[in-house]
Amino acid sequence: MNPASPGLRQTCEPLSHARVTLRMKIYSWNVNGIRAVLKKGTFQKFLGDHKPDVLCLQETKAERDQVEIEVPGYHEFWNSAIKKGYSGTAIFSREEPLSVVNGFPHELASRYAFADELERDSSQEGRVIAAEFAQFYVVTVYTPNAKDDLSRIPLRHKAWDPAFLAYCVELERRKPVIFCGDLNVAHTEMDLANPGPNRGKKGFTDEEREGFQNFLNAGFVDTFRKFRQGNGYYTWWSHFANSRARNVGWRIDYVLASKSLDKRVAEAQIHPDVMGSDHCPVSIRLAPA
Repeated sequence: MNPASPGLRQTCEPLSHARVTLRMKIYSWNVNGIRAVLKKGTFQKFLGDHKPDVLCLQETKAERDQVEIEVPGYHEFWNSAIKKGYSGTAIFSREEPLSVVNGFPHELASRYAFADELERDSSQEGRVIAAEFAQFYVVTVYTPNAKDDLSRIPLRHKAWDPAFLAYCVELERRKPVIFCGDLNVAHTEMDLANPGPNRGKKGFTDEEREGFQNFLNAGFVDTFRKFRQGNGYYTWWSHFANSRARNVGWRIDYVLASKSLDKRVAEAQIHPDVMGSDHCPVSIRLAPA
């Protein structure tokens, strides 16, 4: 969050000409560097093949003026980290949102201590964008990684996860919320290929899993699990040991939605055929209200 950023609705003035949202394909993708997927040509192919109405990106690792990209027909919103080449999120939307807010609103962020073990402020890392549409909010998030030594577990457990949940609940008081992104946690043993040896390691600690469960306890729906149970459905694969080809992966990218939207979620998918990143996109399709 920019220290000078005002609260909700003040970052972008409402726009009276935005049309009413009836149906929408919402995608989320951790691109692990927007410049890299553009250079590979995979981003352009993905857009052409899937034609998302809203595309939420994480780990863009760039500011807008560093990226040579033209996306006709989309409105663009970027939240880049203060640290160059690090973190960052973006939203591309065919429909112009009513408002857009980068980061946590100041009044909420001030209630939580985001400083990690390096005394960096994670609220300054370009990790959250909220876009308001006529019938709901779309929020994208790139949750901090706990790190191999678990040094960011206190940040995740005591600050980040509670703050992000509080933000989504605050937005939900106004209208339903869809939030998506790289949450950097496998919720259950179904969500990673090798749960036993990974128990207690980053992405599969009790604290991180509890943080995710708190989203469900608050009434948000894990849209993918609405349609499919069991393992084998993953969104991230290590670069080592040919993990992706062998489908030895983790499901750490999600789309969650307010319970009031549950009946409108007509489809939820994972797209492992989309290459270019160590993550693949996830998506939902909303039916008309």
